Amino acid sequence: MPRLYGRITADELGLVINTADPYSVTIGEYYARRRGIPEANILRVQLPLRASLSRDEFTALDQAVRSRLPESVNGLALAWVQPYAVECNSLTSALAQGLQPDVCAHSCAPTRVSPYTSYFGARPWLVIGLRPAMQLAARSVPAAMAMIERGIASDHMLAAGSAEPAMAYLAATPDVHRNVRERLFPPAGPVPGVAGLEVARVRSDALPPMRRILAYETGLARVPGPLGGEWLPGALADHLTSAGGQLERPPADVQMNILDWIDAGATASYGSVSEPCNHLQKFPHPQALIQAYAQGVSALEAYWHSVAWPAQGVFVGEPLAAPFAPLPPPTP
Repeated sequence: MPRLYGRITADELGLVINTADPYSVTIGEYYARRRGIPEANILRVQLPLRASLSRDEFTALDQAVRSRLPESVNGLALAWVQPYAVECNSLTSALAQGLQPDVCAHSCAPTRVSPYTSYFGARPWLVIGLRPAMQLAARSVPAAMAMIERGIASDHMLAAGSAEPAMAYLAATPDVHRNVRERLFPPAGPVPGVAGLEVARVRSDALPPMRRILAYETGLARVPGPLGGEWLPGALADHLTSAGGQLERPPADVQMNILDWIDAGATASYGSVSEPCNHLQKFPHPQALIQAYAQGVSALEAYWHSVAWPAQGVFVGEPLAAPFAPLPPPTP
């Protein structure tokens, strides 16, 4: 991956709160306070509490975001669990790069390539007209607050490396259709040029003790529990399956919900909201995700850099988590 320049910080993040949703109000206000989001960057709207918005409802939200947030806002945090879709598109992707209604007629077809994958700065709104978005989604207010605190705790944590490496676990599985990313897994061992980060290639049916997890990628309808062991603050985790991003699915559903990763201790995740088939481009590219994160950008930016066709995928987590971000210079 080419060198990435800068990262989106609290001063450049827009926060959208749904005043019709008590979860959204509580978590939005908590996030604004804990991350120091400027009041000018906070947009309050009213949205229905259901999985998907209609096209008209989305258009009204999109227009509010575009017209009422400052031009200095380069990324978005959506403080809710539902809605997470617009028809068959994810809400995070529709707000970032525009609605793609034609996807709904052929959901397994290729979708528009995200221009963000070939942009390497920290001002995407000003340069390419795109604001990467992520939902502050968890199964409860306490779980969301804990996720936010993990993101804050992760900042600069690995900037100087560590005596014991953080681990990126890449799990091959016997599921032929969902294991397609295995061909993209990098070699096991230390990540070249990154102090304190190591890749472990493992098998889902024979997992070793999972320690110091910073990334966990696999391909299964359901990941065997418990989901790993020792999660580091800022950990990223996802599984390739058809409906992982349908956030209303209960924990016992046949397809695992990506909020299970948040419950387990991850800080951010990604999953599809409609049937994508197993196109590699519709899911995070393991090497791109790891390399972007290791360059010091946020979880929001690393995940968006890793998905070439994000129209059907929802990004969830604490957007500003940045364990490899350089330490700020000392105050004079």
